[in-house]
Amino acid sequence: MTSSSSSLPYVDVNPHGTPRAVVVWLHGLGDSGNGFAPIVPELHMPAALGIRFVFPHAPVRPVTINNGMQMRAWYDILSMDFNSRADSQGVLESAALVEALIEAEIAKGVPANKIVLVGFSQGGVIALHLGTRYNKQLAGIMSLSSYMAMPETLSQQAHAANKTTPIFIGHGQQDDVVPMFMGHAASQTLQSNGYEVSWHEYRMQHNVCPQELRDISTWLQQRLA
Repeated sequence: MTSSSSSLPYVDVNPHGTPRAVVVWLHGLGDSGNGFAPIVPELHMPAALGIRFVFPHAPVRPVTINNGMQMRAWYDILSMDFNSRADSQGVLESAALVEALIEAEIAKGVPANKIVLVGFSQGGVIALHLGTRYNKQLAGIMSLSSYMAMPETLSQQAHAANKTTPIFIGHGQQDDVVPMFMGHAASQTLQSNGYEVSWHEYRMQHNVCPQELRDISTWLQQRLA
């Protein structure tokens, strides 16, 4: 694992040989890229796919609902209210940073249609926001235990490039941080805008579980085969 000196630092897990596909995986509030990096071996991805995993670190910022405490966050959380939870300016700024990271991976030789954008919780908000608006077709978009910021803007801002890109949404039935109805609402908004969404729910809280990891592995292999 290494760290980059670009505008968005990250840790990465590289395949043997030249990468042929990339998974960019965004962490949740207060975590870092180190949080999810250890799960790569648990996904049991075939070596032949040559997948490089990139786990960026969100910028450090004060978070309003945590009394202004400084922590890694893709955006400020202003309140726990469903409709005003995400700070829209922060979402836009982080989406631009992640887009630059994806562009850097493309510049290294992996085409956009071999790149999957994944996010957990706050990271899933960025993955859904950027993935639906990005101007190059991705291999897939994945949102885990998350929700959608500014759903009312999707129909106007969506880019045609990813209108047919498969979207995986996973959520825990006992999630008390991001209740499952918020994940459902994101799924329904996407479906009503014509996206191909697969919904997966699990007996878990605000985390990932072994069955979800198996489903993620299967889905990634289908997308990047």
